[in-house]
Amino acid sequence: QVQLVESGGGLVQAGASLRLDCVASRRDQDINSMAWFRQAPGKEREFVAAIRFRDGTTHYSDSVKGRFTISRDITKATLYLQMRDLTADDTAVFSCAAGRGVILTDDPNKYESWGQGTQVTVSS
Repeated sequence: QVQLVESGGGLVQAGASLRLDCVASRRDQDINSMAWFRQAPGKEREFVAAIRFRDGTTHYSDSVKGRFTISRDITKATLYLQMRDLTADDTAVFSCAAGRGVILTDDPNKYESWGQGTQVTVSS
């Protein structure tokens, strides 16, 4: 497994933008896809977005499509999530995940490596 560390969370006002970073401890040639999930208080973990490392193909949940952009820098072994037009409903702990056998799945059980998460709080 690869170690993942997220950063970039914080407290912002509604309508603001924020970028989350997820740095992998090493470049792993076997990683197929990486993804962002989030979990709000009292709610189940929710898929946000995924990207296939090889060619950058992306997949988004309907709730963030058009507002969030997932991207990656292979040379830096880093995953990004650019978020805009944030609302209070986006308040959650955001976690990144990496998987070797998965391809753009929204099933968290398919990802082997997880970060600790970073808190995003949006005030209305």
